[in-house]
Amino acid sequence: MKIRKGDKVKVTAGKDRGREGVVDKVYPKSGKVLLRGINIYKKHIKKNEKMPQGGTVEVPRPLNVAKVMLICPKCGKSTKTGYEVIKDKKYRKCRKCKIKI
Repeated sequence: MKIRKGDKVKVTAGKDRGREGVVDKVYPKSGKVLLRGINIYKKHIKKNEKMPQGGTVEVPRPLNVAKVMLICPKCGKSTKTGYEVIKDKKYRKCRKCKIKI
């Protein structure tokens, strides 16, 4: 997967298209990422010990990796990611400014 925890990404599809956020968690098996403050839905909760009244809670849901695009830390543009192998080590690189990420 080309996106990692802590990367700044831009949402390219869905209800939050155009918004930017930081990756909080990556789910590589399902191909999804969880973004801080983006793709928030309301969940209804029954009353329990924590919430004696019950009610609605806002919960972030993971987005598919295909719907987000990495933002290059140097040029600040949303870009595709390439790979470069140097001395048996694999690095990600920006396709626009050719810098290692």
